[in-house]
Amino acid sequence: MSEFTEAMAGVATAVTVVTVNDGRDDVGGTVGTFTSVSLDPELVMVSLANTGYLNELLLRRDRWAASVLSAGQKAIASRFATPGRPGARLLLAGTPHHRGELSGALVVEGGVAALEAETTQVVPAGDHTLHIARVLGVSYVEPSLTPLVRLRGRYRPVGDPDAR
Repeated sequence: MSEFTEAMAGVATAVTVVTVNDGRDDVGGTVGTFTSVSLDPELVMVSLANTGYLNELLLRRDRWAASVLSAGQKAIASRFATPGRPGARLLLAGTPHHRGELSGALVVEGGVAALEAETTQVVPAGDHTLHIARVLGVSYVEPSLTPLVRLRGRYRPVGDPDAR
């Protein structure tokens, strides 16, 4: 592991599932870089590996959904992070979810928050692509739930005493 990789592993990131409907199927992936970039206008950003299928789809489909997972959703994060995973509908079988009215993408329920977005700018950034998007709507916010974060290569609830 490089010093840069090790240093960045010490930065906690919210675990988010990004989903998109490609017109035939639903596709999604667990991402570690999803953040707000502007309040006026309301903009968010997701960073995706250039070689990933989710990135390829977001370059073709502007509307997508982001579900920020809660501490009890480690299994969902792992399912959406597994290479060669099936479509998002199969990954969410038995898990509460709904289809976003504004994006057509699947929204995972039971998380800390979920929103629908429309990409307005795509920025190449080394081996990743940044998708900057206008927020179309917030599906839900559950401030009482503890968020799931990724820190030092593991999923952890915020405040996990083993995070050292």
